[in-house]
Amino acid sequence: MEVLLPESIVRLRHQVQELTLSHIAPQASQTDQDARWPLHSMQALAEAGVMGLHVPKRFGGHEQGLLALAVLGETIAQGCTSSALCYAMHCVGSAVITAKATAYHEEKYLVPIAENRHITTLALSEHGTGAHFYLPQTELALSGAHYIVNGTKQFVTNGGHADSYVISTMASAENTEDGDFSCLIVDRDSAGIIWLEPWAGLGMRGNSSRAMQLNQVRLPRENLLGQEGDQIWYTFEVVAPYFLIAMAGAYLGLAQAALNATIEHVKARRYSHSGERLADIHTLQYRLAEMNIAVHKSRGLLYQAAYQGDVGDPQATNMILMAKADAADLAVAVTNDAMTCCGGFAYRENGQLSRLLRDARAAHVMSPTTDILKLWSGRLLLDLPLI
Repeated sequence: MEVLLPESIVRLRHQVQELTLSHIAPQASQTDQDARWPLHSMQALAEAGVMGLHVPKRFGGHEQGLLALAVLGETIAQGCTSSALCYAMHCVGSAVITAKATAYHEEKYLVPIAENRHITTLALSEHGTGAHFYLPQTELALSGAHYIVNGTKQFVTNGGHADSYVISTMASAENTEDGDFSCLIVDRDSAGIIWLEPWAGLGMRGNSSRAMQLNQVRLPRENLLGQEGDQIWYTFEVVAPYFLIAMAGAYLGLAQAALNATIEHVKARRYSHSGERLADIHTLQYRLAEMNIAVHKSRGLLYQAAYQGDVGDPQATNMILMAKADAADLAVAVTNDAMTCCGGFAYRENGQLSRLLRDARAAHVMSPTTDILKLWSGRLLLDLPLI
């Protein structure tokens, strides 16, 4: 697959692959056990100069698109899924800012991101609307030269650690005719932000995926991205493609990691009473082949979807929906098969495969859920509106 990638992405992949092996993977188990935000990973990625993946070159960024995001997310996830998701959400946030950046946004956010000294992230999910991330209930009110924001965002990856947060809100009362919601940047030191209890999930335990309460948060009007109620570009032209590709890359990398661990165990395990290796058992050979085929098929779909998104292919939206849904199915299926192939070895508490199994389960519930993605994909095939 690498021979089909642009040289610029191949270089980035090799660079990130090296630091994943040296800095990220060795601490993956501890990150999971302690539910610790992977500062070491984000610092290593910053030192490697890849935080500005989607920032234009004129500001010092790499000016890459969806394909690079898929490749780097997959690469990091092979070492630590939580680290991959934290980096991916930073990239998605930076892509959203870049899409509607004014000179103010460029100087305040894009330049520091490109200089690898600023972390951003998305804050979309809310308790009241669940998987319907495109229906925010966070309130926005215009007050002179400022906006006042009230609401609570759930599952904010990098919560409490990012320097800025790209949030969604309803349009202010003065602009309800323009659309349903708006998009703004909230700085980490804004008065009125309250972080709720620390994240303690079943899997993806290093994400710091916390709830952020916004109480009368006062923001300059310049922090608005695009126009009030500008939901079309925000949801389906920028947020959804980048978010879905980022998640698909992370879960593909998780599946590859589970496959690699299974192959390693099966090749090394030998029965003492007979001398037979697990690698000599036909059923395991067959199962490993099926796992490998599934991973390669999912990678092909993901890379094709990302490429089509980058070139503006009219079929890209459905391809991206399918790629994320497929990667979620893949992650769960491959980790389940890995547990079966490796037997009791896989069931050790805090072992690599048990961690990957827990991480994989999040793939189906991250909004938009796998069921919603497949529903949307089917509607597009039937020439029906997504919503």
